Amino acid sequence: MTYRVARPLLAALGLAVSMASAADIIPVADFARRAPLTSPRLSPDGKFLSVIYHDPDGKNHGMAIYAVDDMSQPRSLIRMPPYELPAAMAWVSPTRIVVARGKQDGSIGSTRYTGELMSVDMDGKNPDYLYGFENVGRRSGTRATDRGWGEIEGIPPKANGHFYMRTTSWTDQNRSTLYDVDATSSTRRQIADIGLGDMSFMLAEDGSPRFAFGTDEDYKYVVFHRDGAGWTKLGVEVTGQRFRPVAQVSGSQRIYAKYSPDGKGGELVEQDEDGGNRKRLGGDAFSDVTSGGLWTPAPLRPFGIVPETGVPTVTYFDQNETVSKLHRALSAKFPGSFVSFVDFSEDGSQLLFAVMSDRDPGRYMLIDTHTYKVRNLFAVAPWMDPAKMSERRSLRFKASDGMELEAILTFPKGKAETDLPMVLLPHGGPHGISDSWYYDEDAQFLANRGYLVLQVNYRGSGGRGSAFEQAGWLKWGTRIQEDLIDGVKWAIGQHYADSKRICVYGASFGGYSAMMTAARAPDLFKCAVGYAGIYDLDMMYNKGDIKTRKTGRSYLTTVIGRDEADLAANSPTHLADKITIPVLLVHGEDDERAPFAQFKAMKAAFDAAHKPYETLTKSGERHGFVKPENVEEFYTKLQAFLDRNIGTSTGNTPAAP
Repeated sequence: MTYRVARPLLAALGLAVSMASAADIIPVADFARRAPLTSPRLSPDGKFLSVIYHDPDGKNHGMAIYAVDDMSQPRSLIRMPPYELPAAMAWVSPTRIVVARGKQDGSIGSTRYTGELMSVDMDGKNPDYLYGFENVGRRSGTRATDRGWGEIEGIPPKANGHFYMRTTSWTDQNRSTLYDVDATSSTRRQIADIGLGDMSFMLAEDGSPRFAFGTDEDYKYVVFHRDGAGWTKLGVEVTGQRFRPVAQVSGSQRIYAKYSPDGKGGELVEQDEDGGNRKRLGGDAFSDVTSGGLWTPAPLRPFGIVPETGVPTVTYFDQNETVSKLHRALSAKFPGSFVSFVDFSEDGSQLLFAVMSDRDPGRYMLIDTHTYKVRNLFAVAPWMDPAKMSERRSLRFKASDGMELEAILTFPKGKAETDLPMVLLPHGGPHGISDSWYYDEDAQFLANRGYLVLQVNYRGSGGRGSAFEQAGWLKWGTRIQEDLIDGVKWAIGQHYADSKRICVYGASFGGYSAMMTAARAPDLFKCAVGYAGIYDLDMMYNKGDIKTRKTGRSYLTTVIGRDEADLAANSPTHLADKITIPVLLVHGEDDERAPFAQFKAMKAAFDAAHKPYETLTKSGERHGFVKPENVEEFYTKLQAFLDRNIGTSTGNTPAAP
């Protein structure tokens, strides 16, 4: 594999700001554009920034290196093969970077790791292939190819050219191995091994593994503690539900950990490794909590938590602490936004931080913690003006069985908040995934076109604890759909939505929900849009990438079950005759997560039921469209479809049939 180094102008990456028209309507093309730079990481000395770059065509990606005091052009550009991109990056020294290779599984799917790792100097020189199936690089003459997946598991507190690599064997998927790897010489030393696949490790400051945790082949969450040379499985009486070790408390035998007490809400604690002397740092009864973006420089320590639902509000452990004061001061400078600390330099003098909100997809800045001088580095979508975006509001309502749920409403800017045409936008997943208050491109596009957008974190969603997530198991077509329908009825009852002008649009599991809600409540909706959807539950056992591993098959039996009659009763392909509203089906023809056969099955079901429908499919697209021209075509078609059925974005009056 060849990595070419180039030094184009910043404009070549598409960073020039395109001025939107004075009108409130933002061009469709602006919503379809690719973010040119994402996922920045600060070098240990605080002088350089590595970022993932994306060419506008969605085909070419790579890693760009900038000097933080001159963001006008990158120092180097390390290109990846077409349609490949860095899935993760880690600086292991002030000049060398480790990259996990990946491929984008469509716009809906997350980046798919290839299991290969490489390292390269910041100037693009001395590339080396550290792990993977190709027989190249420094180790090629001394070993056979690696038959497994490799991932970056962590780096030492002080950069020394090494990193920690976790691998899972292809031939023995029931095994996770941890290595200390020298990223320059490509030598590796095994430091842990456990007979379960896909386990994550929590390491102490000295690099010794202390915990292993993850989902086993039976789709059960497990935690192991390192006891001498072996591993001890922790029982429920020790772990509680969804105990997750986070990090060692510096200079001690204690750890930081997350709990979901009784499976409800969440808390962050400090405790002995064996669970003793537990001290609760903070928590929330409704929501899980996270300390992400709220850590001090080394020695690392969380200084606050924020709930995973609602508008992010930080609870500081000590408001008089220096780092807490810095975070509060920055937050005051950016009202209405969340400030997330991304990276400190090793000496703590430089801090890379992000600012994001419901109307801003994100900006990255650098502050000198001695002089408090702030540098603007780059915006994720510099052509988008947050002042033209719509407010997203987190509210709560009770489902028909009394369960309290979170709803996120995106209100069209400049319109009265009553009797609006509304789009129900169910999220994908469904388990462990949730909608958040932060910027959402689909919601902002629809709100910009005049539609109120409702997103419901139905049971089964993440962010509420393990009991809430498990409450959606085996209830894909029943209780989850009832939660969504209850959300629509609540929005109508609050006079936010016009009961006569409601459509449903969703992607992946959201596409499944679009068809299911239309079948379950045909009088509630005027149209439905399924994008990269799952429509035949039984087919998930026979087609697609979930079934290819035992863990995936266990997931299916756990969350949808194996009863054929039940699968049929909760599959849109068996309910096509009950869907009496206009339908639009959109799909990538190379989708592996929700294979194109799902689209064909739904289409055939509508044909057999003599139901009209519209379609949009694209070859070369996977789980969601990536090519900007295809995204633009989809958004244009989506807008026209909604305008015809529940009202135009200008007059909010349904078009004549």
